[in-house]
Amino acid sequence: MADPRIARISNAIRAIPDFPKKGIMFRDITTLLLDPAAFQDSIDLFVARYKDQGIQVVAGIEARGFIFGPPLALALGAKFVPLRKPRKLPGPTVGVDYSLEYGTDRIEMHVGAVQAGERVVIIDDLIATGGTMGAGIALIDQAGGKVVETACLIELTDLKGREKLGNTPLFVLVEYEGE
Repeated sequence: MADPRIARISNAIRAIPDFPKKGIMFRDITTLLLDPAAFQDSIDLFVARYKDQGIQVVAGIEARGFIFGPPLALALGAKFVPLRKPRKLPGPTVGVDYSLEYGTDRIEMHVGAVQAGERVVIIDDLIATGGTMGAGIALIDQAGGKVVETACLIELTDLKGREKLGNTPLFVLVEYEGE
C-alpha cells in the first residue's frame, strides 16, 4: 500500500510548462513549501529513512538542498555541510569540477567540513542529469567521507541521472518521466 504522504507531496509540486525555456516541464517546489503538511511529510520521510543509519553529516547541494538538509540534519543530530558554487564560501575550500551540457561547473565545501570516515547523506531537491550529485559524491569521497546514500525530493527518470552516481544509492520521494 502506497504511503498517502507521497501523494500529498506530489500534489503540492507545481508543474510549469516551457520554463525556463520551451519544451521544459519545470517542477516547482515553492508550492510544496507553502503547504506545511506536505513540507513536513517530506522531511519526516527523509528522517525515517536515515534515523537508524548512523548519519553524521547531511551535505546539501546549493541552493534547494539547503531547504531540506538542515531540518534533516537537526532531526538526525548530524552536522549540515553546504556544497556550494565557486566563491560562495568564505575561507579555504576544496572543490570538484564537473561537466555540463555546454561547459563545466564546480562545487565546493569548506576544508575540514567532512572528516575521514564520516557517514554522509547528500540531499538536493531534484536529480535530472546527475552531474551535480555526482560531483557532490566525488567531493565527499575526496574528503574521505563515506556517502551512504543520496536523496532527492524529485527524480526526472527519463534523464537517467541515477546512472551518473555509480554504486551510490539514490532515494527519491517522487518520480516524473517523459518531461
